[in-house]
Amino acid sequence: MQRWRGLEDIPEGWGRSVVTIGSYDGVHRGHQLIIGRTVERARELGVPAVVVTFDPHPSEVVRPGSHPPLLAPHHRRAELMGALGVDAVLVLPFTSEFSKLSPADFVVKVLVDKLHARSVVEGPNFRFGHKAAGTVESLAELGGTYDYDVIVVDLFERTDGGEAFSSTMARRLVAEGDVRGAAQVLGRPHRVEGVVVHGAQRGRALGYPTANVETLPHTAVPADGVYAGWLTVDGEAMPAALSVGTNPQFDGVERTVEAYAIDRVDLDLYELHAAVDFLEYIRGQEKFETLEALKARMAQDVEESRRLVAAAEG
Repeated sequence: MQRWRGLEDIPEGWGRSVVTIGSYDGVHRGHQLIIGRTVERARELGVPAVVVTFDPHPSEVVRPGSHPPLLAPHHRRAELMGALGVDAVLVLPFTSEFSKLSPADFVVKVLVDKLHARSVVEGPNFRFGHKAAGTVESLAELGGTYDYDVIVVDLFERTDGGEAFSSTMARRLVAEGDVRGAAQVLGRPHRVEGVVVHGAQRGRALGYPTANVETLPHTAVPADGVYAGWLTVDGEAMPAALSVGTNPQFDGVERTVEAYAIDRVDLDLYELHAAVDFLEYIRGQEKFETLEALKARMAQDVEESRRLVAAAEG
């Protein structure tokens, strides 16, 4: 899969393509429907499938300080899109100048002049151009002028309330600690990533050495608590007991994400990139009366994590 940053990265002589545009944070199940239809349409026409997305998130440029927590960094989104069959991902730097493009100018500059779109696939709520003035209807109208068609794909809806799956919904569930619910929206466990850094090493002293993962900026980190999940380093996914919070037992103030790879006390992961996947919430953060009480509860958390991961893998 090709990855481009900026219009200038698109190869000279690029031919027709099928395109979908959006932030696509999380590549959740609704996004997967749209991207899947994009790939399907591209295969029908015998042309590449291209996803156009933005960095930073448009809201940060339009309303500084409003950057939403991110469900997945761009490299992770590209991996997920590639697995769906996408041929190229174009990340457009979203600047103040770019935000002022009218819908028509956006179509000409991106879809027509550079990507030579044959079809454009979007969800029903797609908006684009200055002040989000463009809609799927105006996109289709412009397609009549510039020789592309528009396919609108409905999104998944929850059976309990009819709310369409969205990144906003997934972020809310993650923030609440409902990682199981978030996984239903995403189609997989929620993941956070970062480099393993040195911490206070209290877990090692207690018999449960943890990897302290320094998360990437704007990461959507689950609510404070203890979770079951996986720690993945160098492609190896290890069952893990996970902790998010400030470590109230030791009056901590810095919020951290820590992962104990179950039964793996021999690991040296410092300075390595790690991914933490959240499977299930176990309990909230607590301050115990004694260290022995804490260790007993940690042992219980590890066994519960072992059981939950084994059940998920089985």
